[in-house]
Amino acid sequence: MNREREFDTLPKLLLRNYLMYGDKKVAMRKKEFGLWMTHTWEGYYEHVKWCSIGLIRLGMKPGDKVCIIGDNDPQYYWAELAVQSAGGIAIGIFIDSMEEEVKYYVNHSDARFVFAKDQEQCDKLLNLNDRDEIPKIEKVIYWEHKGLWSYEEPILLSFEELEKLGMEYGLDHPRLFEENVRGGKGSDIACFCYTSGTTGLPKAAMITHDSVIFFGRGIRSVDPWYDSDEYLSYISPAWAAEQFLGIASGLDGALCVSFPEEPDTVQEDIVELGPQILFYTARLWENLVSEIRVKITDTLWWKRLLYHTALKIGYKISDFSEKKERPTLLWRALSVFADLIALRSLRHRMGFARTRVAYTAGAAVSPSIIRFFHALGVNLKNIYGSTEASLVTIPRSTDFKYESVGTPIDGCEVKIIKGEIVVKNPGLFSGYFKDPEATAEKIKDGWYFTGDSGFFDDEGHLTYWDRIDELLELKGGEKYSPQYIETRLRFSPYIRDCIVIGGKKRDYVGCIVNIDYGNVGKWAEKRRIAYTTFVDLSQKQDVADLITGEIRKVNRKIPEYAQIKRFVNLHKEFDPDEAELTRTRKLRRSFVTDRYQEIIKSLYLDIETIRVNAPVTYRDGRKGVIKTEINVQSV
Repeated sequence: MNREREFDTLPKLLLRNYLMYGDKKVAMRKKEFGLWMTHTWEGYYEHVKWCSIGLIRLGMKPGDKVCIIGDNDPQYYWAELAVQSAGGIAIGIFIDSMEEEVKYYVNHSDARFVFAKDQEQCDKLLNLNDRDEIPKIEKVIYWEHKGLWSYEEPILLSFEELEKLGMEYGLDHPRLFEENVRGGKGSDIACFCYTSGTTGLPKAAMITHDSVIFFGRGIRSVDPWYDSDEYLSYISPAWAAEQFLGIASGLDGALCVSFPEEPDTVQEDIVELGPQILFYTARLWENLVSEIRVKITDTLWWKRLLYHTALKIGYKISDFSEKKERPTLLWRALSVFADLIALRSLRHRMGFARTRVAYTAGAAVSPSIIRFFHALGVNLKNIYGSTEASLVTIPRSTDFKYESVGTPIDGCEVKIIKGEIVVKNPGLFSGYFKDPEATAEKIKDGWYFTGDSGFFDDEGHLTYWDRIDELLELKGGEKYSPQYIETRLRFSPYIRDCIVIGGKKRDYVGCIVNIDYGNVGKWAEKRRIAYTTFVDLSQKQDVADLITGEIRKVNRKIPEYAQIKRFVNLHKEFDPDEAELTRTRKLRRSFVTDRYQEIIKSLYLDIETIRVNAPVTYRDGRKGVIKTEINVQSV
């Protein structure tokens, strides 16, 4: 533990790994043009060093803030560590953020510099700069040159030019980098992580080095990681989860962090990598289940038979594990048989051939998802934590329940006050930047009030229920969790997203459904149902009947008062660009219910159709209006 305390910042961990491994071990790999390009710990260290000194040459001072907007690339990691090595604070921005969002993050954080991946991101910043809307920004540093060769704006600087400045300045200051690194403290702010903004403007949670390192050490105290392991960096570093896992834990555990070529190629790249450690959001795991189930449906009958037989055996074996029972000799033999005929091949095709443990967090996930992957032989864990509270609970491999998010990690205290989960641990955030009132509301006497509802069972397992302010109460006084129902609906391969509706003035529960266009489209084609667009397909009666069947499956598993009675298939998908979802694909419930209030009213009226004029924002920023008629369905 004393040795761990010596390495209490991310730059100190980088320096340790450089001295320990040098050029003998690969620290990063990135796929480019079909080839995996590698960077050793020596290369990682040198890029961070020259970049950091280059920033100092530009005038950066300790405490300065620097924004980074880009995909998961080595340069993102280098930029963040460079900023922190100089005593600065890194702020991640989601790459699909619109100009107004970028403006908010840059100005609210008081950033002086921005790292931007490519032409698209640079253009957002140049447009804002031309309108004098980001007055504090002095330089925009880019690392992908394509499309920027002819740009002559003085505010732009390439990553290579920044490193060159660092090398030149470093000649006269040979010990500057190491002195800066060794002068850092665990209590220093490492990064700002903006909250998802589901109930208002995003708040900047100030996260210390102690906090991000605490998260990883908490996980590894339960699930050992080794310096021979590979981690797939796929989740945006603008989200706290990747700060905790990919950046901090990658450094602390000296893992090889691998980056896919493009977000669209991740499934192909992961098959080549076969990472031992994997983290996906709840939505990504849900999408993966849908994809698997649809592909199985489309295959030959005998392959479907093998798959379903193997899956039933897998479910039985995973149920033995949950009950802490040892399978009989017969079931152990059947487990080997199931692995041989289907499960091993399926894991390989998904890229999970070597995956020892996989994680999900950030939103509620259906227990059916967890159970499904355990049946396939993937040790998927739903961990509980937050941007502000770091890691709170994690399921143990020998003591887990599909319904729970595990038990508290060592050093973390958790209690339930009036149904709210309240946390105290060494990884708590340092407050919200420029918002002492919100900080005081959340942290009381050293305890963080999460705003989440949950409960402990008799064996000390925590079950996360929902956000307290999102629990709904019906006219009869019954309370229910819309998220609890929504996660189970999304287990269907035909439902991409949904929002469950209710309230004190309503007698029953309604629902707005987003169909999964790809999967429902394949389903329709197999049945020779003609359609032209998403709007057309979503309003087909055959599709409505399909979704009705999926809702009835969920209704059987929940109390009668919480069962869905009426629904509509929405004419469009929920979209982050229209503020209906956060950038991590969490539903902005209050915004959506306000935007679609006329459709919601129709669920409680004696009507079968409703005409809508819905504003939409296209990918290029243009705005338009969809005029159509949608059908109201009874279950």
